[in-house]
Amino acid sequence: MWVYEKKLQYPVKVSTCNPQLAKFLVEQYGGADGELAAALRYLNQRYTIPDKVVGLLNDIGTEEFAHLEMIAAMVYKLTKDATPEQLKQAGLGDHYVNHGEALFYSNAAEVPFTATYIQAKGDPIADLYEDIAAEEKARATYQWIIDMSDDVDLNDSLRFLREREIVHSQRFREAVEILKEERDRKKVF
Repeated sequence: MWVYEKKLQYPVKVSTCNPQLAKFLVEQYGGADGELAAALRYLNQRYTIPDKVVGLLNDIGTEEFAHLEMIAAMVYKLTKDATPEQLKQAGLGDHYVNHGEALFYSNAAEVPFTATYIQAKGDPIADLYEDIAAEEKARATYQWIIDMSDDVDLNDSLRFLREREIVHSQRFREAVEILKEERDRKKVF
């Protein structure tokens, strides 16, 4: 069960219209290492993970949807006042022709989201290592977007998201250790 509050997990502010920055952010919306892929990956993997850590996947998967909502708000705010010409100059002309001002799940290169981004092996430790890698890739991508941005207001929200990726990676590392300890414990019948 979810309880939804009609507010973002962390405030999203932008200083100015910037379609080019929005194009970069779309990577975290519908890219392989973005928030949608992470949310779906974790909420899918929870069905084959031991009970000791299933809550972790549920909690982080749900939080990833909150991050997806923040990215959507950022992209919207960065493009809402853009003219079609500005969108075209930012490399979003094809997107505008196909979707108008609507968001669409794709990466920064406009490759549509695909289920192949969602990894699930069914081996809890292998899946958790995949999750750690996904969080670290997302952290790196947020840092690179921050490096490309001169919007101090937006960068505050991006730093929040980057830090949450670090926390998630740490929590998944803890879960791996819990499962390794459980696996290696002698079992007496």
